Formats: sequence, structure tokens, C-alpha cells
Amino acid sequence: MAGRPIDARGWVFEVQDMTAPEETWLPIAGLNTFTHNPGENEETADTTVFDSEGQYEQDVMQRGASISLEGLYYVDRATGDRDPGQLYVDTEWANRLGIESRNPVRWRHKSQTQWVVWDATVTPGEQGGGTNDKTSWAATITRCGAATTAAVTVTP
Repeated sequence: MAGRPIDARGWVFEVQDMTAPEETWLPIAGLNTFTHNPGENEETADTTVFDSEGQYEQDVMQRGASISLEGLYYVDRATGDRDPGQLYVDTEWANRLGIESRNPVRWRHKSQTQWVVWDATVTPGEQGGGTNDKTSWAATITRCGAATTAAVTVTP
């Protein structure tokens, strides 16, 4: 049986609300594109020597990764309240500095049974729009340390 491509719209991104008394994950809504860069912040050391006989050699000394999320600035139609995931990123996480600047995030495709979990920092993206546009929203999440995984659990 041949494989099939998966839909990009099936990816789910969540941020952990570190202000909540219990473990709480907030989905980030309104996304219409993402870019996962598994080589972001990679550093290498040139190991080419005379014995390399003119062929380049290197060792990877540091791994990194980032995810850029882009979409639309979301509010609840009935209440006007901001999307909880976007609001947390913009008003809670993006304002932290130093050791407080890290926050857990997780992401997966709806077809997967494992979350990819990162300890990460966030860089808020541009927001804007023109006369006939909807307001944009964006953020870049940069992994700190190694990724881990967690099983997808269904809550009643």
C-alpha cells in the first residue's frame, strides 16, 4: 500500500499555561501556516585536515530547532475574548526575561499518538493588515534543550 501525504491543517500546537494551578494546555487557534525548521541554531566544527585529502569534514556540535506559526488574530465572536493560546503567548510568555523566558509547548499531527514536547522561548511576530484584510498573528518558538515526547491522552 502506498503512503499518503498528511494535511497541513491537521497539525495541533499547544502552549502550557504556567500560571494555572494544574497542568493546563492551551491550543493556539487561528493558524493557517507553520514552518518547522529542525536545523535552526545548528553549529558545526570544521574537522578538515590534510588527511581529508581535499574533502570537507565537520562534526555537529550543537542542535537546535524552531517553529514559526502564522495565522489570524482570533477572538470569540460571542464575548470578544482573545483566543486563550494566542493571548497567553502574547501577554504572558512573550514578556518574560532570563530564566523565566522558557515555557513548555507541544505539537503533533492529529494522526499521531505522541506529542513532541519542547522547553522553549518565544519571539512574538508581526501583527497587522490592510483595509480588506483580517488582522494577522505570528510567533516563532525556539527549542531549548532536547525534545521529549508524551502520549496523547483523551480527557473525559
